[in-house]
Amino acid sequence: MRIAIASDHAAFDLKAELGAHITSLGHELIDLGPATSDRVDYPDFGYKLAEAVASGAAERGVALCGSGIGISIAVNRNPALRCALVSEPLSATLAREHNDANCIAMGARLTGSDMAKACVEAFFGGEFLGGRHAGRVDKLSNPPS
Repeated sequence: MRIAIASDHAAFDLKAELGAHITSLGHELIDLGPATSDRVDYPDFGYKLAEAVASGAAERGVALCGSGIGISIAVNRNPALRCALVSEPLSATLAREHNDANCIAMGARLTGSDMAKACVEAFFGGEFLGGRHAGRVDKLSNPPS
């Protein structure tokens, strides 16, 4: 899979660790930045990640900031994205299986490196189950007027 990853300055180190882990799992990595740990604004990188997934340049995304909250909000501004804030492997698995999430977000200040790696593995290993979940996911992309 082609995986896009982006962060803010608070998650710069975790982005580097997860990027190396993702490539070690055999995936192609698209690192959308930042390139340094200098202060940046998470919405800028969340929007870049959302565009990469929405355009098809990447199949899935990993969004990181200090808490994971801000960047997940930015990513979810794009109607083609379903970014789930996860903190352990079960939530990452359920995000794929039940919500057809195409992106996960994590907080570098809240989720350690080993747990983040386990979340990534669970997320990439899961598949959308469809069935009773399909109608609900369709409503996410097609809200009532």
